[in-house]
Amino acid sequence: MTALSKSLAGAVIGAGILAFSAVSASAGISCVGPVCWHTTSTYEYPKESSVVVHEDSWKWGPSDKYSWREHEGRGYWKGDSWTDWK
Repeated sequence: MTALSKSLAGAVIGAGILAFSAVSASAGISCVGPVCWHTTSTYEYPKESSVVVHEDSWKWGPSDKYSWREHEGRGYWKGDSWTDWK
């Protein structure tokens, strides 16, 4: 392997690692009261939504009572309804 091909291979591997870490860093867990869902992007939720954002590795405690409700798109749970916003 030449020095140029080694440099190119290293650059490709480094770019792949960087891209993977950027994608995983944006994921998280959002909650409104006891209802939580996974997010794939970091959003600035409206203040009136009362959404609390946690890191993707966050776990609730043994005595906490949370539930998962997944939903596609940009929004948040308000009671039993999903509220979209742009």
